[in-house]
Amino acid sequence: MTKIPVEVVRVFTDQDGRFGNPLGIVDGRLVGESDRLRVAAELGYSETVYVDDAATGTLRIYTATGEMSFAGHPTVGAAAWLHTHGHPVDTLHVPAGPVPVTRSGDLYAVRADATWGSPWDWRQLATPAEVLAADPAAYTAGHTFLWSWQDEPSGTIRARAFAPAMNVEEDEATGSAVTQLTARLRRDLLVIQGTGSQLHTTWQPPTHATVGGHVLPAEPRTFTI
Repeated sequence: MTKIPVEVVRVFTDQDGRFGNPLGIVDGRLVGESDRLRVAAELGYSETVYVDDAATGTLRIYTATGEMSFAGHPTVGAAAWLHTHGHPVDTLHVPAGPVPVTRSGDLYAVRADATWGSPWDWRQLATPAEVLAADPAAYTAGHTFLWSWQDEPSGTIRARAFAPAMNVEEDEATGSAVTQLTARLRRDLLVIQGTGSQLHTTWQPPTHATVGGHVLPAEPRTFTI
């Protein structure tokens, strides 16, 4: 049996360092392909990243149910983690394609095609209170993204996401979904999701958007395989 170190970061925290979606980060050289899905499932995060080559930013992304060709919170989190560990890459390489990375102060962002990521059932509600009142148990299949305007003139949205199809009752912060929402609304957004995570987006027509936010380290773990 071998103990595998697992780094953990919280992605899309607010400016005070609260909230954020936990992300597991594993050295891909230590975990074979046949074990990656099991490790991701047992770690219990919405996604786990395997860094196959830190110098080039080559990543693979797994949920509890399968591999993803692209996801927002894993790429933003990995970009920040790589930078703080001596690999400030300007492009990540994931199965969907190259993902440009930018950094402004302590805010990291990635640029992606808004057609990437899981398909969502978009449900606009009338008020943030209705979004906050939603019961995750009412969503038992697929991917559902609830949102409402919190301040439409400024582009601020209150949102929650439920993804039982990926064995995630509620996803705290969903980067690929908000790139899709940015493209649908054709404007830059500040999305406050889950318990209070903050995702900043920019629309880059015709087909791209960026998503970014603050990333902070969390308590590391080990996993035995």
